[in-house]
Amino acid sequence: MDPLQRLLAERDCERLVVDFVHRLDLGEPASVAQLFTEEGTWEWPEGGRLVKGRAALRKYFGSRPADRLSRRLMSNILVTVTAADTALATSYFSTYRVDGYEGGIVPAGPPVQIGHYRDAFRRVDGVWLLEARVLFLPFGGPTPRVGR
Repeated sequence: MDPLQRLLAERDCERLVVDFVHRLDLGEPASVAQLFTEEGTWEWPEGGRLVKGRAALRKYFGSRPADRLSRRLMSNILVTVTAADTALATSYFSTYRVDGYEGGIVPAGPPVQIGHYRDAFRRVDGVWLLEARVLFLPFGGPTPRVGR
Protein backbone atom coordinates (compact mmCIF):
# COMPACT_ATOMS: atom_id res chain seq x y z
CA MET A 1 0.00 0.00 0.00
CA ASP A 2 1.27 3.43 -0.97
CA PRO A 3 2.21 5.59 2.11
CA LEU A 4 -0.32 8.29 1.20
CA GLN A 5 -3.12 5.71 0.83
CA ARG A 6 -2.13 4.24 4.21
CA LEU A 7 -2.21 7.68 5.83
CA LEU A 8 -5.62 8.44 4.33
CA ALA A 9 -6.99 5.07 5.50
CA GLU A 10 -5.67 5.69 9.02
CA ARG A 11 -7.28 9.13 9.08
CA ASP A 12 -10.62 7.79 7.82
CA CYS A 13 -10.63 5.18 10.60
CA GLU A 14 -9.65 7.75 13.24
CA ARG A 15 -12.51 9.91 12.01
CA LEU A 16 -14.96 7.02 12.56
CA VAL A 17 -13.76 6.62 16.16
CA VAL A 18 -14.37 10.30 16.88
CA ASP A 19 -17.59 10.51 14.84
CA PHE A 20 -19.02 7.62 16.89
CA VAL A 21 -18.75 9.48 20.22
CA HIS A 22 -19.72 12.81 18.67
CA ARG A 23 -22.99 11.30 17.46
CA LEU A 24 -23.66 9.75 20.88
CA ASP A 25 -22.98 12.98 22.77
CA LEU A 26 -24.02 15.79 20.43
CA GLY A 27 -25.96 14.22 17.60
CA GLU A 28 -28.59 11.57 17.15
CA PRO A 29 -27.36 8.46 19.03
CA ALA A 30 -29.21 6.01 16.74
CA SER A 31 -27.25 7.39 13.77
CA VAL A 32 -24.07 5.61 14.92
CA ALA A 33 -25.52 2.57 13.13
CA GLN A 34 -24.60 4.25 9.83
CA LEU A 35 -20.92 4.05 10.79
CA PHE A 36 -21.02 0.23 10.78
CA THR A 37 -21.04 -2.30 7.97
CA GLU A 38 -24.43 -3.89 7.28
CA GLU A 39 -23.62 -6.81 9.63
CA GLY A 40 -21.41 -4.77 11.98
CA THR A 41 -21.20 -5.61 15.68
CA TRP A 42 -20.82 -3.75 18.97
CA GLU A 43 -19.83 -5.93 21.90
CA TRP A 44 -19.20 -5.62 25.60
CA PRO A 45 -18.01 -9.12 26.58
CA GLU A 46 -17.96 -8.52 30.33
CA GLY A 47 -21.44 -6.96 30.23
CA GLY A 48 -22.73 -9.82 28.10
CA ARG A 49 -23.91 -7.54 25.30
CA LEU A 50 -23.59 -8.25 21.60
CA VAL A 51 -25.50 -6.12 19.12
CA LYS A 52 -25.33 -7.21 15.48
CA GLY A 53 -26.54 -5.50 12.33
CA ARG A 54 -27.47 -1.90 11.55
CA ALA A 55 -31.14 -2.22 12.56
CA ALA A 56 -30.23 -3.67 15.97
CA LEU A 57 -27.47 -1.07 16.44
CA ARG A 58 -29.91 1.73 15.59
CA LYS A 59 -32.39 0.41 18.17
CA TYR A 60 -29.75 -0.18 20.86
CA PHE A 61 -28.07 3.22 20.64
CA GLY A 62 -31.37 5.00 20.01
CA SER A 63 -32.75 3.71 23.32
CA ARG A 64 -30.53 5.95 25.40
CA PRO A 65 -32.50 8.02 27.98
CA ALA A 66 -33.68 11.38 26.61
CA ASP A 67 -32.52 13.16 29.80
CA ARG A 68 -28.95 11.83 29.60
CA LEU A 69 -26.10 14.32 29.24
CA SER A 70 -22.76 12.81 28.27
CA ARG A 71 -19.35 13.75 26.96
CA ARG A 72 -16.82 11.17 25.90
CA LEU A 73 -13.14 11.91 25.49
CA MET A 74 -11.25 9.75 22.99
CA SER A 75 -7.46 9.49 22.98
CA ASN A 76 -4.51 7.27 22.05
CA ILE A 77 -6.18 6.25 18.78
CA LEU A 78 -3.78 3.79 17.17
CA VAL A 79 -4.87 2.56 13.74
CA THR A 80 -3.03 -0.24 11.95
CA VAL A 81 -3.92 -0.79 8.31
CA THR A 82 -3.72 -4.55 7.72
CA ALA A 83 -4.64 -4.64 4.01
CA ALA A 84 -6.05 -2.35 1.33
CA ASP A 85 -9.58 -2.73 2.73
CA THR A 86 -9.07 -3.68 6.40
CA ALA A 87 -7.66 -2.03 9.50
CA LEU A 88 -7.58 -2.49 13.27
CA ALA A 89 -7.47 0.11 16.04
CA THR A 90 -7.26 0.54 19.77
CA SER A 91 -8.48 3.77 21.40
CA TYR A 92 -8.94 4.92 24.98
CA PHE A 93 -12.04 6.68 26.28
CA SER A 94 -13.35 8.47 29.36
CA THR A 95 -17.09 9.01 29.78
CA TYR A 96 -18.65 11.80 31.82
CA ARG A 97 -22.39 11.25 32.14
CA VAL A 98 -25.48 12.16 34.18
CA ASP A 99 -29.16 11.30 33.90
CA GLY A 100 -31.99 13.67 34.81
CA TYR A 101 -30.43 16.58 32.90
CA GLU A 102 -32.78 19.54 32.46
CA GLY A 103 -30.33 22.15 31.13
CA GLY A 104 -27.66 24.45 32.44
CA ILE A 105 -24.30 23.56 33.89
CA VAL A 106 -23.84 20.39 35.92
CA PRO A 107 -21.13 20.35 38.62
CA ALA A 108 -18.13 18.42 37.33
CA GLY A 109 -17.43 15.00 38.76
CA PRO A 110 -15.15 12.10 37.93
CA PRO A 111 -15.73 10.04 34.80
CA VAL A 112 -18.20 7.18 35.18
CA GLN A 113 -16.24 5.01 32.75
CA ILE A 114 -12.64 4.69 31.62
CA GLY A 115 -11.69 2.01 29.15
CA HIS A 116 -10.72 1.23 25.61
CA TYR A 117 -12.21 0.01 22.36
CA ARG A 118 -10.77 -2.56 20.00
CA ASP A 119 -12.07 -1.89 16.51
CA ALA A 120 -12.00 -3.68 13.17
CA PHE A 121 -12.67 -1.61 10.05
CA ARG A 122 -13.56 -2.60 6.51
CA ARG A 123 -13.68 -0.47 3.39
CA VAL A 124 -16.94 -1.11 1.52
CA ASP A 125 -17.42 0.53 -1.88
CA GLY A 126 -14.59 2.94 -1.10
CA VAL A 127 -15.95 3.98 2.33
CA TRP A 128 -14.35 2.94 5.63
CA LEU A 129 -16.83 1.53 8.18
CA LEU A 130 -16.70 -0.16 11.55
CA GLU A 131 -17.02 -3.91 11.19
CA ALA A 132 -16.66 -4.76 14.87
CA ARG A 133 -16.30 -2.64 18.00
CA VAL A 134 -15.45 -4.30 21.32
CA LEU A 135 -15.62 -2.39 24.61
CA PHE A 136 -13.23 -3.10 27.49
CA LEU A 137 -14.18 -1.39 30.75
CA PRO A 138 -11.70 -1.76 33.62
CA PHE A 139 -13.08 1.32 35.44
CA GLY A 140 -16.84 1.87 35.71
CA GLY A 141 -19.55 3.00 38.04
CA PRO A 142 -23.19 4.06 38.17
CA THR A 143 -24.48 7.03 36.22
CA PRO A 144 -25.29 9.85 38.69
CA ARG A 145 -28.73 11.45 38.61
CA VAL A 146 -29.12 15.24 38.74
CA GLY A 147 -32.10 17.55 38.83
CA ARG A 148 -35.25 17.37 40.84
